[in-house]
Amino acid sequence: MEIHKNYDLTKLNTFGINVRAKFFTEIKSELELQELFKLPEFQNNEKLFLGGGSNVLFTKNFDGIVILNKLKGIEILKEDSQNMVIRSTSGEIWHDLVFFAVERNLWGLENLSFIPGTVGGALVENLGAYGAELCEVLENVEALDVKNGTKKTFRKEECGFSYHDSIFKKEWRGKYFILAVTLKLSKIEKKNIKYRAFTEYSEISKLPLNSSKDISNAVTFIRKLKLPDPAVIGNAGSFFKNVFLEKEKLEELLKIYPNMPHYKEDEVMKVPAGWLVEQTGWKGKRIGNTGVHEKHALVLVNHGEATGEEIKNLAKEITDSVFSKFGLKLTPEVNLI
Repeated sequence: MEIHKNYDLTKLNTFGINVRAKFFTEIKSELELQELFKLPEFQNNEKLFLGGGSNVLFTKNFDGIVILNKLKGIEILKEDSQNMVIRSTSGEIWHDLVFFAVERNLWGLENLSFIPGTVGGALVENLGAYGAELCEVLENVEALDVKNGTKKTFRKEECGFSYHDSIFKKEWRGKYFILAVTLKLSKIEKKNIKYRAFTEYSEISKLPLNSSKDISNAVTFIRKLKLPDPAVIGNAGSFFKNVFLEKEKLEELLKIYPNMPHYKEDEVMKVPAGWLVEQTGWKGKRIGNTGVHEKHALVLVNHGEATGEEIKNLAKEITDSVFSKFGLKLTPEVNLI
């Protein structure tokens, strides 16, 4: 393990923001973590644990230590006729874990295919897409307390999961280093293809959606079609969360905007944030080196040498426009640092 000073983070965040960290290191084992916790560079500075850098916007240089998670390993813990329990370390690439599952005909992760980032980041964000969430298949989380190095295991019920959120993203942010997750995946078919995108995919491709791998391939195709490659143009995927509101508020808005798309989610209604942004005229719009992607209104992009502050300001302008038109507040899905 080596501690670097004034480290360039440009290639470690998918927005491609040119910022530097006061200190930087990579962690490849639990033993290295324990050693790191004792060092003054760690103890005396603000800490940021980084995975794939796909859900973060750096607005300035980081005046602390950035720890890049390189913990690797996926293993089968146990299985029976109905389920398989697997453990993945937090530094694994998320889609590699999905591939591991669908190649074994397991169900539960296929709708979450081809989402950038690591397993640890997926856990913190409670990754969700196309009607599925990571927390639905989670058994437990292994983590290290950064103050004393104590290893703890948290049950799903202790993690405070909600829509694209968890206790590790809020109250426990920076307090624990996620080591691994244990997931319980089904061997029995649990198909979830209620979203219109699946119907459209089947009509275009003429391919069946019978297996979890079929669905994973469909989601991968859809995401590649709609979302820009960060290697080509800097972005962090969907920048804003969808909006949840009470039925009464929705009914008021439908009187004014009868074509507003909406879906019931538990006891509240969900309105797609992308539709709200598009209705305010932002889709495809460019301001300097920043802009909104032409194919997806939720994706803010870095056209070249944009700073994080410029993208943050763009997000605020969009948020203000949506609030002015609809009276609804957009919340960033991306972590602003």
